[in-house]
Amino acid sequence: MKIESRATYIAWRFYLILALVILVALALVVRVFDLTILNQHFLKKQGDNRVLRMVNTPAFRGMILDRNGIPLAVSTTVYSAWMNPKELVPTKSTVASLARLLKITPVELASDVKAKQKKMREFAYLKRGLSPEVANQIKALNIPGLYTQEASHRYYPEGEMMAQVIGFTNVDDNGQEGLELAYDRFLRGEPGKKWVIKDRLGRVISDVKQVQEQVAGKDLTLSLDRRIQYLAYRELLNAVTKTQAASGSVVVLDARTGEVLAMVNQPSFNPNNRTGHIIGALRNRAVTDTFEPGSTIKAFSMASAMETGKFHPDTVIDTDPGWMRVGRNVVKDEHNNGPLTVTEIMQKSSNVGVTKMVLGVQPDQLWRLLSRVGFGEITGIGFPGEQSGSLVRHHPWGAFTLATLAFGYGLSVTTLQLARAYSVLANDGIRRPVSLLKLANAPAGDAVMNAKVAQQMLGLLESVVMRKGTGHLARIPGYRVAGKTGTARMAGLHGYQKQYVASFVGIAPVSQPRLIVAVVMNDVRGKRILGGQIASPVFEKIMEESLRILNVPPDA
Repeated sequence: MKIESRATYIAWRFYLILALVILVALALVVRVFDLTILNQHFLKKQGDNRVLRMVNTPAFRGMILDRNGIPLAVSTTVYSAWMNPKELVPTKSTVASLARLLKITPVELASDVKAKQKKMREFAYLKRGLSPEVANQIKALNIPGLYTQEASHRYYPEGEMMAQVIGFTNVDDNGQEGLELAYDRFLRGEPGKKWVIKDRLGRVISDVKQVQEQVAGKDLTLSLDRRIQYLAYRELLNAVTKTQAASGSVVVLDARTGEVLAMVNQPSFNPNNRTGHIIGALRNRAVTDTFEPGSTIKAFSMASAMETGKFHPDTVIDTDPGWMRVGRNVVKDEHNNGPLTVTEIMQKSSNVGVTKMVLGVQPDQLWRLLSRVGFGEITGIGFPGEQSGSLVRHHPWGAFTLATLAFGYGLSVTTLQLARAYSVLANDGIRRPVSLLKLANAPAGDAVMNAKVAQQMLGLLESVVMRKGTGHLARIPGYRVAGKTGTARMAGLHGYQKQYVASFVGIAPVSQPRLIVAVVMNDVRGKRILGGQIASPVFEKIMEESLRILNVPPDA
């Protein structure tokens, strides 16, 4: 009986185990069927998501070149150090080594890592813009969860000399200021895309498929001449330092084409290292800052009166006793010059003389000419933040309002606008557009001033640079020069202050005008504040060397 019970127990256990084996086998078959047939697409997608990645291949930004092909902005390869906070568990020794390479303290690095680990992300930058040498040293540390990534970074060989015009890019290589911003889409190109396989540590094992080829950015060739830009920057920096002026700007124009050959400002900054820079230094003051031009506007005030035919270079106007009452106000000259010809009024910069000329013609005559030569409107060079200045048309005109407009108050202009207006005088009354890009041919212009009057104005302006003129310090040996000085008080919250803008705008050579140079210096200090004393010598040095650089033959 016992033997039969034992045999029955063994048989029952055998069949139980056999049933369990069959059930397990069936379960495995069902699971295999589920994985390979029913959920194949889902599982394949999940697997690919863990190893297959779509990555961008950065496109190099186009270069910015001067008119002679010299690089002003280039792209270089840099690296970023990033981490996966879930994987990174640095030791004290690795933290010390990594902190040294990243140029931060171990305490700062440990704190940064801990803060990013709390956010439970899988990607976080530690530092960007690293050199290839530093990136290789970081890789050699072999710290789990720490990786490097290739990127592109902008470098500016000319530094602060070109800073405000060229501008700069941010850490993602997108234009932020200047021409880098204005032509960002043109310069940056299109990044490529490709599928790659990565391991569990995020390292690329192999490329799978190129989805989109990267397209490099296009190069941008400017009208600027690096040689002239350098000497303009050097002379402006010396003058601002010497006179303790708050700021200054210089624009050099090609009279024949309207191309900007130089545009410099002070103060400036180093675009390759912007830590600790002054916010005001970022502005391209030549196009963003406006000022009342003072006596430099007299060239157009007198031209507007001469266009009526009522005045000529030898017309005599009595300025005695050196002042005149206009309404309830008084217009004064520095000295009582007595009777002066129109040429002498320009040479001595007589406020009384120019006021009598402007008040002797139709009130709108001056405003119309100032508008035609480009004041009160942007120049159209496409520079970010360019200002149009101010040129108000009054209805009706008050006599004193018109008088002050005649000698440069009551309107505001930029340095570039002033240079462009003088190019009209250099081109027989033709106004051409100005450009920061190199041009193949001189653009067509519009006649905005009587050609004969424009030629007469060159003669009047040439007298300013003669020995008895206010701009005699602008004379250049061997060349005929025409120009005008300007000194204007700066307006503040409580009216005009005892602060001055000194300026000079000139053209050379007079026989065949090639260059226009405008010099503006703001808030000049010391005993010498006049444009003829401060801005004229800066003009002379820039113009003389520029003419020699361009091999312009002497005409005197």
